[in-house]
This record gives sequence, C-alpha cells and structure tokens, in this order.
Amino acid sequence: MPTDDCSVAAKPREQLLCSLFQTTPGYRASGWKPMAIRTGSHAFKDLINTYRMIEQDDFDINTRLHTIVRGEDEAAMVESVGLALVKLPDVLNRLKPDIMIVHGDRFDALALATSAALMNIRILHIEGGEVSGTIDDSIRHAITKLAHYHVCCTRSAEQHLISMCEDHDRILLAGCPSYDKLLSAKNKDYMSIIRMWLGDDVKSKDYIVALQHPVTTDIKHSIKMFELTLDALISFNKRTLVLFPNIDAGSKEMVRVMRKKGIEHHPNFRAVKHVPFDQFIQLVAHAGCMIGNSSCGVREVGAFGTPVINLGTRQIGRETGENVLHVRDADTQDKILQALHLQFGKQYPCSKIYGDGNAVPRILKFLKSIDLQEPLQKKFCFPPVKENISQDIDHILETLSALAVDLGGTNLRVAIVSMKGEIVKKYTQFNPKTYEERINLILQMCVEAAAEAVKLNCRILGVGISTGGRVNPREGIVLHSTKLIQEWNSVDLRTPLSDTLHLPVWVDNDGNCAALAERKFGQGKGLENFVTLITGTGIGGGIIHQHELIHGSSFCAAELGHLVVSLDGPDCSCGSHGCIEAYASGMALQREAKKLHDEDLLLVEGMSVPKDEAVGALHLIQAAKLGNAKAQSILRTAGTALGLGVVNILHTMNPSLVILSGVLASHYIHIVKDVIRQQALSSVQDVDVVVSDLVDPALLGAASMVLDYTTRRIY
Repeated sequence: MPTDDCSVAAKPREQLLCSLFQTTPGYRASGWKPMAIRTGSHAFKDLINTYRMIEQDDFDINTRLHTIVRGEDEAAMVESVGLALVKLPDVLNRLKPDIMIVHGDRFDALALATSAALMNIRILHIEGGEVSGTIDDSIRHAITKLAHYHVCCTRSAEQHLISMCEDHDRILLAGCPSYDKLLSAKNKDYMSIIRMWLGDDVKSKDYIVALQHPVTTDIKHSIKMFELTLDALISFNKRTLVLFPNIDAGSKEMVRVMRKKGIEHHPNFRAVKHVPFDQFIQLVAHAGCMIGNSSCGVREVGAFGTPVINLGTRQIGRETGENVLHVRDADTQDKILQALHLQFGKQYPCSKIYGDGNAVPRILKFLKSIDLQEPLQKKFCFPPVKENISQDIDHILETLSALAVDLGGTNLRVAIVSMKGEIVKKYTQFNPKTYEERINLILQMCVEAAAEAVKLNCRILGVGISTGGRVNPREGIVLHSTKLIQEWNSVDLRTPLSDTLHLPVWVDNDGNCAALAERKFGQGKGLENFVTLITGTGIGGGIIHQHELIHGSSFCAAELGHLVVSLDGPDCSCGSHGCIEAYASGMALQREAKKLHDEDLLLVEGMSVPKDEAVGALHLIQAAKLGNAKAQSILRTAGTALGLGVVNILHTMNPSLVILSGVLASHYIHIVKDVIRQQALSSVQDVDVVVSDLVDPALLGAASMVLDYTTRRIY
C-alpha cells in the first residue's frame, strides 16, 4: 500500500486509511500481508512526519523512497515523477505485491500507478471518478485508466467511472474511508486541543481554520487570491489557525506572502505545518468557519456541518453539502470578507455525501473477492452502457434512499423511499398530543427505520419531513402549525434529527411536499409550471414555477385553501370566512354531515352509522351516492367553491396543469371542470385539471427533498 502525499499541511488520508485497516475486525485474519511504501512529501521532516503515524499504527513500512525534487515549481513536479519512476521498479521487484492500493490524485500517485501497471501488478485505486477543477482531475483520471479495480466515494463518481468505460463489476461504491473515522470521532476534551493550537482564550465556534493550496494551472491568480484571503482574515479579526500549503508549484510564493504579511508573528494567527489528524478533525468540527481550497473543506468538514468558504476553482467540480459557500472569483478582499460574515458561526446539518462510516469493511470485502488467478489484462466496457449499473449484493452496493416523515393531524408516518419512488417500508403511529412525546416518537421511529434500512440494503441519504402549518425550510423550523397539531409552533425539527442520525434534514409544508412529489414522481414530472391542490382534512397546495417550488417572502405561498371565494361564506379555521377550506375540506364536509345527521336528514336506505363511530365526510359522500339530495347539494357547493379557487389560480398563475390530490379529489374533479368551463377566461379553459395518481404524496414529497437536493451553492 503506497503512502502518498494528500495534503502536506492538513490530513493525510493515506495514513488514516492505514489506521482504519488496522483497526477493522478481520483484517489481520483476512490472509493479506500489508506492505507500505513511503514516497512523496512523507519523507520530509520539515514538512510532515506522517510516516511516524503509520508506524504508530503498527503498519510495517517496507521501503522509504525520497522522490520529491525540491523547488516547488512545475519543473520540480515533473522531475519528482521521473525520479519516482526510476526508483520504484527495484522496490516492486523485491516486494512482488499482489495488489497495489493507490489513493487519490497527487502526481506521486501517478508514478506509482504507472510503475505498477507496466510491471503487471494489479492496482486498486481509491477515490477515482471525482471531479475537482485542477490538474488533479487529469492525474486522477489517468490513474483510473491504469487501475484494475476502483473504490469510489459517491454515486456521481461511480457514474463517471462507468462513463470512462471502466468495468462495472470492478467498481465498488464504498464511501470515503475518512468518514469511518469522522462519524465516530468523539472527544469530550476537544477544548484542550483548541487551546493547544490556538491559545487558552479561544472558545469553540469562535475561531477559523484556513488551508489554501496553489492552483498549478494558474499559479499567479492563486497567489493573488491567497493574499486577498489573508487580508480579509486580518480585517475579520478572529483567531485563525493557518496551515502551510502543500509542496505543489507555487507553494514557495504563497509562503513568502504569509511572511510578508507577518502571519507567523501576528497575535490573531497561528501558522503551522502539520496537525495530527485526530486533533485536526476536532479543530474543524468546532471551528466557526473553515476557509481555503482544500478538498478537506468540501469533503470531510461536511460531516460536522461546519461552515466552509471554498475559494477559487481548485475544488469547484466537487460535490458539496449545503455548508459550503463558493467564492469562485475572489477578485477583491471585500468579497471574501462578506463571505466570512455570511458563514462564520453558522451550524449546518451534517452531510454524508462522501460516506456513511462503513467504507473500510466494504473495501475489505471487495479485496477478498478479487480473484488473483483471473487474467490481468484490463477490460473496458465501451458504449452502449448497460441500463442496470448496480453491483452484486456481495459488494454491498445499497439502494440510494431517503427517510420520509409525514406529520399529520392524526397519524405520524415514517417511510424508507427509494430513488425511484418505491416505498420500501412504512411505519405508522398515532401522532401524540404533546411536543415532548411527539419529538421523541419521531426520533425513535427514524432511528428504527434507519437501522432497518441497513438490513434492507438501503443507504439513507437524508431525512425529509412533511408537516402541516407554516415552515421555514431554510432553517428547518415549523413557525406555527395548524390547529390539528398541538404544541407545534417555533419547533426546530432539523437539529435534533440531524444530531441523532448524523444525516442532513429537510423540512417543508405538506402542500409544498405534495407539489414536489408530483414534480419528481407524478403528473408534474418535466413540466415547468403547475399547481397542486390537496383536498383532505384541510385544503393546501404547492406551486411549481419555472421548475422551482415557490415559498414566498414569509414562507406563506400556496396557502390555496384560504383563497376567499365568498364574502359571506362560513367561518374558516384561519379566522376569516368564505375560504375554500371552509367549504371543501374534510372538516367542512364533516361539519355539514353532522348537521344533517342531527336533523335525521343524512341516512338513506342502505346506509347506517354505528353508534361508536363519528359522523364524517365519507358518510356525506356515501349519502350523496345513494341519492340523498341534500348531501348532493352540499358536495356540489363544496366542489363549486373549489372550482372557483382553481379559476382564480388559473387567472393568477396561468399554470400548464392543475393537479387535485387527496382523498376528496376524485369526488370534486367533474364539478371543478364544470366551473372552469362556466367561469374561466377562454384563454385558460384548455388548461388540464387532473386527479393525482400518487398514493402517498406527502411521504414521496418529503423523500424528494432529499433525493433531488442540489448540493452546490454559488456566491
């Protein structure tokens, strides 16, 4: 296993990978004899002593090669690759490894992969298929073409490898090995680490970690950006841990910039060349912000929800969590300073884009499955690419899924929903009346569902919650709820779920979730503009405009149930009167059904209501079907009110489709269409109104927030 430089000034993922292999049960008994070759900047005592950490993990380093030519410019990088190619053949001839594990995208790794490939040694490449934005992309993809087996971290990376014609059966989607350590990292004494590196007067979440490397394809611009970053950090006036850049071309000039500005002696700065990984993760986990262009910021730091400012183009192609704010063209100090003001001190949901903490066991299982007797010659899978690209169960490639939660007035439901909209498993409980009981039940059901998902071979990407009332989806807070859900105002749903499950969490109103469900799985799929109306206990809705969900300035958009269709209509639960909900909701029909029943005008021949059963909307509908004229009149009035609301929507939004959802939709559809023909402008009468064919729109919509979430933000 070659140990190759990842980031001189940060965390060596290779050292961590070795450590994880050592601590994984069954590794020593697996029949593999581990060997390590130390190359690259691991050899420099003035830069980083990561080989000491590897030795401390009881990992035998068979060979130490000095392969880096000092100079920190383009020519030195090329000479370093050449020097490694000269020295490696003798080492590989002596060790005769069965498999060489090559990690990442550094130029040192390219020399290792080239040597192994030309000497007919099988190569397993870890973290291939990713896209960053620099020369690393070219190196990474070149190693991919030399490697025989591939371990990737994300679904997108897997798709890239397949698009590059790599053999499907030799690709494992395992997640990032570093997440195995990150998601289990617990250090109650983190304050001692913070004080050791930043001083006794520094508090958690009140300091910055800065880590910036040169961009070898645009060295001049990256040095200028580093200078602007330091100026912004000086102006921001917070204690900052600055790590030295790696040894790529341009790093020497960046160090000169640091010294020119006196960073090493500035009272607000601590400049260091290396931090041990276990301590480094505690520092970034409790930082108020991380800034720079290291892959650590866009990958590992997401596991803690720490705010990150990613500068320039070095990582711009990476998948990121919502904690990352991109500043692509940092052409002024003010732009970086503004980004610091936006990000510093925030706390985002933890992200598991790059792993779920079980990568190393998957990699070990993958290694054991390799047949050393099969032909060494690589096979490429040229287009057309197979439609079904999932791996065999033995490689533990799970179905990408979401946990969906639906908070209704009566029931609390949790479901495991696959990427295709299949409800793999559903759990239902009565919705408790108090906040404490309700939040505890949600956590309990989600934890049980997440555990069950592992048995069902489903990988949970996040949690989506659909709830009644007005919701701030940016913060994951229920601002205030409907009267049906008590003690549910100013409730932060995101934090307790994210902290418990270590998953990102999204929350939105149930009407908006129904619209999202239609957009991804239903009749709104592919449409630019449509409106969904939910007809249930209440009346709600969601608006999709230019493919995006409309929330409104105060998160009150699409309260379609409270469109007023009569100035002197019945009282509504919102405090007004004449709303659609006061006529057409399940509560309104129940009210009218009770009136008829109390006057002995509800029941007709062939119909009965047991004494222990409450009269409801369904009894009114049944009576109407059996010919009860009064029940028919009430339904007609309700459908007309809903139809007038739809006419108003057509005249206001001019959507291309209106979808009626919920248990009452099929009973209203014909009346609504009649009202449109009579009342709507001719220009909108051709707009189609349909009944949703989704069985569980609230759950599917909650899942779609997870499955369709766009992870990259641009500033």
